[in-house]
Formats: sequence, C-alpha cells, structure tokens
Amino acid sequence: MTKTLPEQAVGVDIGGTKIHIGITDRSGNVAAELTVPSLGMERRVIGQVIAGIRNVMKLAEDRGEPLNLQGIGVGSAGQIDFASGTVHYANDLLPGYTGTPIRELLEREFSLPVYVDNDVNVLALAEKRFGSGRHSKHMICIALGTGVGGALLSEGKLVRGAFGGAGEFGHMTVDFRGPRCICGNLGCLELYASGTSIARRMNERLKMRERVGADAPTVPDAREVFARWRQGDEIAEQVIDEAVAALSSAIASLIHIVNPDTIVIGGGVAESGEAFFAKIRNEVKRRAMPSMYRNVRIEGASSGSRSGMLGAAQQLWEYS
Repeated sequence: MTKTLPEQAVGVDIGGTKIHIGITDRSGNVAAELTVPSLGMERRVIGQVIAGIRNVMKLAEDRGEPLNLQGIGVGSAGQIDFASGTVHYANDLLPGYTGTPIRELLEREFSLPVYVDNDVNVLALAEKRFGSGRHSKHMICIALGTGVGGALLSEGKLVRGAFGGAGEFGHMTVDFRGPRCICGNLGCLELYASGTSIARRMNERLKMRERVGADAPTVPDAREVFARWRQGDEIAEQVIDEAVAALSSAIASLIHIVNPDTIVIGGGVAESGEAFFAKIRNEVKRRAMPSMYRNVRIEGASSGSRSGMLGAAQQLWEYS
C-alpha cells in the first residue's frame, strides 16, 4: 500500500536584508530551510529567491526528505498587489523593487502555483494558525524590524484595502511636528519604533553627549540598545521610552479605530523580552479608553523566527 505524502509548500519570507526560505506542511513541520542575503541594494532579490528555492529543494532531497510540493507562498517587504502578485510599491530600502511581478516570475521558473502577499500579512497568518492569534477573530499584527509593518484581521480574514496596501501602521503619524519620513509624511511611527530608528536615535544622542563628531562611540543595532537599556544605561532608557511612547500612542489609536481582541507584536525589536512588553501594556492602558482596552490582549509573536516563512507557505492552504 502506497503511503500518501503530506502536502507541502515552499515558504519565502523576503525582508530588507535577508530572505528565509523553507519547505513545510500545513501543520508547520519543516523539511528543510535556509537563509540568504536579500542583496536588495544590488537589485538581485528575485535571483536570490530563485536560487534559494532551488537550494532548499536540493537540501531536502539530499536529506532523503520526500517532497510533495503544492506551490510557493511568498511574503515580501513592500506594498503587494495580492491579486496580481506584484510589488505595488517599495521604498529605497529595496531600490528598483517596485513593479516586480513576483508571481509571474516564480510560476514561470517553477511551474507551481504562487501566492504573494505583504510580509506582515503572512506573519498574521502564522500567528492565526500557530501563534498568539489562534483564538482571535479581530487581530492587529505589528512587526518591528528594519521598518514597521502591520496587518489587520477582521472576522478572521485579512483586510487588504483597495489593492492590498491596508495595514501601513508604520506610517501613522505619532508626532505631527516630527521629522520627515522616507514615505514623505511627518512624525511616522517608523521613525521612533523601528530597529533602524532605535539604533539611529541612540547614536545621535551618543554623539551629542560626546560632542566629538565622528569619533563618538556608536551602537551597531537596536539589539545593542536594548542590551544597554537592560543594564541601566540612561541614554538607552531615553531612546526606549520614546519608542514605547510612540508605539503605545499608535496602538491606542488602533484600538479606538478597529476594536481588536488581540494585538500581536513581532519582528526583531519585539524579541527584546517581557520587560519591553510590560512597558507597552502599561502605556497603552494609560492612553486608551478603559472600556476599549479592557478586553484586548497585547502579546509577542509566538510562532518564532520561522513565522514569516511559515505564514507565507500557509497561503497555499488558506486560499487554494
């Protein structure tokens, strides 16, 4: 009697700096996975995706893993036109990426069905299926990484807007007199709460303290800022307090507009520990209407570092 192989999909999570690719089934079991650089500044993202998919398939085969691929799911940075599988818009973190027909290119290359969505939308699918949103019908998902992305589920379904651009929470104004953002707006959440901005603001303060210009000490990334915060560094505390205030202001506004039951915060910045989440919950509680805050859970993404890849693959079973 021939054993029926479980259905599998390739999940591809395209970020500004790296691409995570894996082969998984609908239950989240991973047969093989790898990570490659995005090479976005060199405009080589799709070439990296194609090579990465081929390599992860070979990796699975070399391990003796039987494959039963049903298709490819992609979660990508940028605004994605879900209907066409095309990049509607991407900022200068991925130059030349706007207009890339991801679905068309991958279907032509692999002769498999391809679904393409925004990277935070697929993170939300992973949290709905495996993580903190498993019992949620009305969920907001915020990803704090290189930038700040968002996704919104209503009645368990993703809200996409006119072309798929809904959920740009990173470009909510939290300071209407604030600095200009890369998007053209002023005082965006992304300018305060993204990993990139947390590191930048820390370095600006270090430079001001030292008053020695280029010779001032610097931190390489937000992870170092959080490490210094946990050690009691005064400047790091100022930067983290500003990030929490901006993020909590945005979350309180979203609670008032959307009336969610769950808010899931993921991405690299959100891996900074329970103390960070406690500060967010306290500040949101202070800002939001008590009647609307009362029944909202604010949780960290719990589907782990694989969440983008797993959520991307889940599109095959969510939509096919």
